[in-house]
Amino acid sequence: MDGKRIQDDIQRLKTSATKLSGSDETVRNTLLLAIRDGFSRDWPLIKAANQEDLAQAKDSQLGDALIKRLVFDEEKLASVQLGLTQVATLADPIGEVLERRLLDEGLLLERVSFPIGVIGMIFEARPDALVQIVSLCLKSGNGIILKGGKEAFRTNTALVASIKKSSQSSPLGEDWLLLLENHSDVSLMLKMDDAIDLLIPRGSNAFVRYVMDNTHIAVLGHADGICHMYVDKDADLEKAVACAVDSKIQYPAACNAIETLLVHKSVAHTFVPLVSAALQSKGVIIHGDRATSSSVTCLPYKDGDYEIEYLSLELNIRVVDDLTEALSHIALYGSHHTDAIISEDKGAIRRFMLEVDSADVFANCSTRFADGFRFGLGAEVGISTAKIHARGPVGLSGLMSSKWLLNGSGQTVASYSGPQAKAFLHTELSCSGSSLVGGNPL
Repeated sequence: MDGKRIQDDIQRLKTSATKLSGSDETVRNTLLLAIRDGFSRDWPLIKAANQEDLAQAKDSQLGDALIKRLVFDEEKLASVQLGLTQVATLADPIGEVLERRLLDEGLLLERVSFPIGVIGMIFEARPDALVQIVSLCLKSGNGIILKGGKEAFRTNTALVASIKKSSQSSPLGEDWLLLLENHSDVSLMLKMDDAIDLLIPRGSNAFVRYVMDNTHIAVLGHADGICHMYVDKDADLEKAVACAVDSKIQYPAACNAIETLLVHKSVAHTFVPLVSAALQSKGVIIHGDRATSSSVTCLPYKDGDYEIEYLSLELNIRVVDDLTEALSHIALYGSHHTDAIISEDKGAIRRFMLEVDSADVFANCSTRFADGFRFGLGAEVGISTAKIHARGPVGLSGLMSSKWLLNGSGQTVASYSGPQAKAFLHTELSCSGSSLVGGNPL
C-alpha cells in the first residue's frame, strides 16, 4: 500500500468505527456468528494459504516455536469458531453503567462504558490471534487495524478476506477492519495519532520498546513472558509435578509458559528427580543450578539463563532456601506476567499472592490458565503487564473507555455557587437498569 492510500483507508475506518460504536448489540452479534460460519465456507482457501506459509517458514529454517505459532489447522479453526460463539454470547459492553449519582433533583450523572475508538494491533505470526482480536474489537465497537507477522501473511490475508466477505451483508459493512501489508506501513501507523487511539504490540521486548519510543499514541501490552512456578515445602508433590509439566509443555511457545521452576530445598531431593524425569520424557532440556545438577543430569546453569524467555522445551530449575528467596528471585528476574505457587500452606499462598507483583498470580494450578478464553473473556487481544487501564488478559473490558453523561432540567452552576449556594445531593444510585443513552431509569 502507498502512504496516501493507507492514510485514506485509516480515516475511512475511523468514520466507520464511529458508526460501529453506536450500533445495536444484535447487529454486532449477528456479524460475529456470520464470520464464524464464513470460516467454514472459506476453509479450503484458508487452509491452502496456511500450508503455503508453513512451507515457506520451513524452507527459511525458522525456529520450531515460531512455526508452531504459525499453524492454523482444523483444531485452531474449531477453537477460534468456539471463541466467536462465546464472544457473541457475552453481555454488551457498550453503555454499561459504571457509576450513577443524583447530583440534585432532576440532575442525573452517569459514567458509562464506551469503545476506545480505533485500535492498531501489531502481532506475531499467530493467525488465531487475528481472529481473537477481530472478535473482541467487533463486540466492543472498536475499529481495528491489523499488522501481523510477515510469516503468516497469506493466512492472515485469507482470514481477513473471509471476514470482509461475511461483513458485506451486514449494516456495519467492512470498513471497520483493515489489514496492513508491509513492515513500512507500521512506521506510518505509529504517526497517525489523529486517527488511532490505542496501539497493542505483541512481539519481542525490543519491538515493543521500539513502538513505545516511536509514537505518541497510547500503547498497551507486555514485552517478556518470563514466568515462574515455586514449589513450596508444603506442596503436594504429585500435584506439583502435574502443574509444572503442564506449565512448560502444554504450549511452550506461549508467553504464559514457565521458564524457571523454583523448588524449596526441603523437598528438592525428592521433587527435582521426579519433575526432571517427567519433563525430560517430554523432551524438555533442563538448565540446573548446582543443587539441581547434583541430583539429576542437566545442563549447568550459566549467567543470564534466568533472564531468557525460552519459548521452547527448555527450563531452568533452581533450589531456594525458602519462600522469601523465591519471592526475591521472581522480583529480580520476573516480567510481571504470570507466576504460580504450589503449596498446601494457606499462609504461604496468601503471602505469595500479596507480594508477587504480576498481572496473574496463581496457586496450585498451571500458569497456562492465564488466557482470555480460559478466564471466560471469550478471547483476548493480549496480556498486559501495565498497571494503568487493563492488566492481565485483555478482553472486552480492556478495550473500553468511558464517558460521563449528565442529564439535567435547566440547572446552572450559578445556583450552586456563592453565599446562597444550593447544596448538591450527591446521592449514590444503583447501576442496574438502562443508561441515559438507553433510556432514563428514573
